[in-house]
Amino acid sequence: MPDLAPPFLAFAFLTFCLAGLVKGVTGMGLPTVAMGLLAAVMPPATAAALLLLPSLVTNLWQLAAGPDPLGAVRRFWPMMAGVAVATTAAAGALSGDDARLASAALGGVLALYAALGLSGWRPTLRERAGRRLAAPVGLVTGAVTGATGVFVIPAVPYLQALGLEKEELVQALGLSFTVSTLALGAGLALHGGLPAPAIGGSAAALIPAGLGMAAGTKLRRVIAPETFRTLFFAGLLALGLYLAATAAG
Repeated sequence: MPDLAPPFLAFAFLTFCLAGLVKGVTGMGLPTVAMGLLAAVMPPATAAALLLLPSLVTNLWQLAAGPDPLGAVRRFWPMMAGVAVATTAAAGALSGDDARLASAALGGVLALYAALGLSGWRPTLRERAGRRLAAPVGLVTGAVTGATGVFVIPAVPYLQALGLEKEELVQALGLSFTVSTLALGAGLALHGGLPAPAIGGSAAALIPAGLGMAAGTKLRRVIAPETFRTLFFAGLLALGLYLAATAAG
């Protein structure tokens, strides 16, 4: 665990407030923002351990609040199975000794995700193609999650391409992120990357994450979501490039 000096605690508190704010406005982004910022001051495995409980609690709520949680599980179980297996297996890369490699991979994934978001690219998939790709997408998403702690590539573009209704998409994202969080926690524990102090820190992070989500929910009513997403992706692109360049240097 990093030094628990007041400056670090303040930084972590503000990080989870910001991550929760993004989650409240857009319905996603808490692990992405938290991993990106925390990985700049600590090993990626430690950052991933700290975000486990805030991510799990907020995404379980998102899943349960949707129109048909059990229906979502039945529909997307092949993808979720791939996510669970690959994330658990690949988490050794995140908790390994080469933290610089994990930081570089994290930076690359953040930059790619941000570039896709800024481009306005909206892929589409026919139903049959979506079914065929479900398990492969889950496996690739799990591999990326295990190596970087970020759940979004390629799961988010894939789910967006299926043409789901708004509430169905939000629920499917909640399911995907919930499974990813549980599998990441299991993988880190299996590979020795989940120290007991990190669990306590993760529980404490629920407070600023919850405050941020509450503020984000209110902010969503007064700011255009597209404007917020543009600012979010621009900041994420800069952060990803910074992490990748720092790790490479």
